[in-house]
Amino acid sequence: MLIVVGLIIAFVLVLILSNRRTRNCRWRADRRQDRDGQSCYLCMACGARVFTSTGKPPLDCVVNGRDAKED
Repeated sequence: MLIVVGLIIAFVLVLILSNRRTRNCRWRADRRQDRDGQSCYLCMACGARVFTSTGKPPLDCVVNGRDAKED
């Protein structure tokens, strides 16, 4: 019984904490394309190329028609 409750809690936490804006995105860093102060990321799902200034993958999914954030 304790295992079942633990699995339910874990599932609920994953649903709450997951970022739905990038759920379908599979960002990969492309260091060859980096610019001064900007990191290049390619989405393996849609092929989008986005540059960020934080060195982290974009926060928004380009597939959903949103512009990727550069912060």
